[in-house]
Amino acid sequence: MDPVGVAAAPPEAGPGPAWRNKCPWGAPNTTSISCSLADVMSEQLAKELQLEEENAAFPEVVAVAEGPFITGENVDTSSDLMLAQMLQMEFDREYDAQLRREEKKINGDSKVSISFENYRKLHPYDSDSSEDEVDWQDTRHDPYRADKPTTTPRKGFIGKGKDITTKHDEVVCGRKNTARMENFAPEFQVGDGIGMDLKLSNQVFNALKQHAYSEERRSARLHEKKEHSTAEKAVDPKTRLLLYKMVNSGMLETITGCISTGKESVVFHAYGGKSATEDKVIPPECAIKVFKTTLNEFKNRDKYIKDDYRFKDRFSKLNPRKIIRMWAEKEMHNLTRMQNAGIPCPQVVILKKHVLVMSFIGQDQVPAPKLKDVTLSSEDMKKAYYQVLNMMQQLYKECNLVHADMSEYNMLWHDGKVWLIDVSQSVEPTHPHGLEFLFRDCRNVSQFFQKVGVAEALNERELFNAVSGFNITADNEVDFQAEIEALEKMNEDHVQNHGKKLSMFSSDGDPPIYDE
Repeated sequence: MDPVGVAAAPPEAGPGPAWRNKCPWGAPNTTSISCSLADVMSEQLAKELQLEEENAAFPEVVAVAEGPFITGENVDTSSDLMLAQMLQMEFDREYDAQLRREEKKINGDSKVSISFENYRKLHPYDSDSSEDEVDWQDTRHDPYRADKPTTTPRKGFIGKGKDITTKHDEVVCGRKNTARMENFAPEFQVGDGIGMDLKLSNQVFNALKQHAYSEERRSARLHEKKEHSTAEKAVDPKTRLLLYKMVNSGMLETITGCISTGKESVVFHAYGGKSATEDKVIPPECAIKVFKTTLNEFKNRDKYIKDDYRFKDRFSKLNPRKIIRMWAEKEMHNLTRMQNAGIPCPQVVILKKHVLVMSFIGQDQVPAPKLKDVTLSSEDMKKAYYQVLNMMQQLYKECNLVHADMSEYNMLWHDGKVWLIDVSQSVEPTHPHGLEFLFRDCRNVSQFFQKVGVAEALNERELFNAVSGFNITADNEVDFQAEIEALEKMNEDHVQNHGKKLSMFSSDGDPPIYDE
């Protein structure tokens, strides 16, 4: 016996039936394979045994897609880049195999399946495309353009007999209209008709064309509005240039920020500087009122200007920027009248186009509170009521004005008295709607002071007679307003007949009002 050899003789078959040797509960027949000690210590044999065990343990594992693999036999593996590429390709193959297993597990026997092809790692070694392949966009047929240019003959039709086709054919015109859609503005989305034989009728094409042109003009208008108009808490470039000039000239020291916004204007706070002339004094704190130009919410301001004899000849509804300048000029003149009459109001500093600089009613950048927001004692509220009544009479008789928007929102409480603001819409009593505006002011003032508990507050009809000097004795509001309209009609007829503004209902001692 060889000292290094291992041998085992097969067992001899014992007597008995053949099925007894195949009994599943019997001991298995083990056969010993003779091999040398060198074979047992062989590394290749160990790998083969390990592969056999893995195949026996995992028989249903999906095999990894086999492909050309770069081995060290035909490639120089001394390069780190090549080794990294080889490892990456192996990782990608394992990743793709894992995706296939997930697909098979999720889909199962379902008729609707999902695919993970978009998540696969593709490499040039795995691609099946050839170098002679052409881009699909170069070979796809374009239905908008004919393969060969076709010309319409001068006679206007092609073909003969039943196959004749004129230039007004529905199919031909529909395809031409579809091709013409490419000439629309880029902002107008017409869709992607490649691959579809679209045929637009003349009616549909003309409607789309008109809509495209209107949308183009609309976008241009919106762009113009954004560039050349004032918005809430902002100014346009022209207004910003006016403010810069005021600061650079030394009239204003600095502009701190916005303090109020309204339907017609935006008000900024600024610190006053030095005036170029000695006779004009600039207050320490100023209010800059910038009237909104295009993007304004006050749409009916024209009725306050076109019937005012001071601005009637200069009114033009077709030029909004001129109307805004006229509106600012109107407030400046009204404030000047009120200041000369001694009515508490902001002092006008300067007017530049649609920017009006006035004195600031408040202190240390804090504006004075509105009358609706302030809390006063009963004595102070009673004092405020009589002051407002006196101001309304002064405004009507001395200034020859009607505020036309007097309410607790346009009256400020500062230094123990009421200040009037926002008089750009104020008109004269001879205005065709002047008395209606006065009655509306009386209603607002009467309702506010009656609501806050002033027992001496008159109702709107009594307040109207007290301010205007009339003695209208109507039992109800409807008849009262009817008499007001009759007085306005008398004044309007007089203006049309005599061509001058003469007050037909002025009280005794008031001078007549003539056209300037």
